[in-house]
Amino acid sequence: MQFMMLMIPAIYQGGKKVDPGFVPDPKKMEEMTKFNEELGKAVKIISLNGLHPLATGARVAFGKGETTVTDGPFIEAKEVLGGYWMVEANSKEELVKWAQRCPADPGDVIEIRQIFDAADFAIKK
Repeated sequence: MQFMMLMIPAIYQGGKKVDPGFVPDPKKMEEMTKFNEELGKAVKIISLNGLHPLATGARVAFGKGETTVTDGPFIEAKEVLGGYWMVEANSKEELVKWAQRCPADPGDVIEIRQIFDAADFAIKK
């Protein structure tokens, strides 16, 4: 089964102002690299990456017949992704155990979601 593990750092929660030049602590990055290496020995990592700060991104919101585009650094959100892992694992429970070992900071959140396979949407005849 394929899953996405979504990192929602505490720094991006609760409408906090984030420095547009924010860069993670190199020591924390080293700890996360070690965690990722160990995770990769247990499950198949398809892709993993951190994301640039929200200030460098854009949001496209959909309304009735129109869209609104908001570019950084003015984007506001309660929770913002800081990075992700796309993995293949035997179960959600296996990944929950791994997520609990992550060298996350207090307040960080990891959300684990199973990825739909195209067959999940196939019309049954």
